[in-house]
Amino acid sequence: MYRRSAAAAVLLTAALTLTACSSGGDKADSGAKPKPPASSAAPDPADAAQPSAAAAADVKPTGPVLPDAKLTPKTGSFTAQEKKYLSGRVPEKMDPAAVLQTGQDACQRVARTAKRDKDAATGAVITGEIAGAKDAINLLCPEQKPILAAAEKGFAEGPRTSPAAGSYRALTQATNCTWEAKGKDGSVLASGPETPPKAGDKITAAIPAGTAEFNSSGCYAWIPA
Repeated sequence: MYRRSAAAAVLLTAALTLTACSSGGDKADSGAKPKPPASSAAPDPADAAQPSAAAAADVKPTGPVLPDAKLTPKTGSFTAQEKKYLSGRVPEKMDPAAVLQTGQDACQRVARTAKRDKDAATGAVITGEIAGAKDAINLLCPEQKPILAAAEKGFAEGPRTSPAAGSYRALTQATNCTWEAKGKDGSVLASGPETPPKAGDKITAAIPAGTAEFNSSGCYAWIPA
């Protein structure tokens, strides 16, 4: 595994940020992050130590990038899957190994979180808390595909239009989770929880057929129950 230096990480983040800004890309969300599962273990200190790499993992440069033929490390070699991950991601004059490390970091975060709490890992992928997880899992750590498969069936808290009818489970045990399903005319078709949840309770939502909008708050993320 190729480890980047602190300077390389800073340069990588700066390069990707500049290229994204130059194209008028989306601004960073300044809102508060959704609350993760209350049952999860304390965050791994290693996760908090790498914010620059995590933030850059989902960003592909809009400026010139290294052609695939030049995706070679300073020492050693990349695997076919590593080259596939790097394709189109490495800005010119940037060390490909530093970019690869962002994907490897995402894989490590998914693995560490899943080892403690699979629901927490699934929620972190759904919400984007672990940046770049989808591509990283598919190309660099396929052993984590069960987490990705679960995440792809779920959705984050907040408004969701035309959700599939069915029963869903919130990936949190916070007691402030609430939800509401509305029809096309704005009428409330269902809402919950029916009674205030207690710490540790599992929170579920039954989305009726014909729901035009499902909105939830304090629930972090949802997966089919």
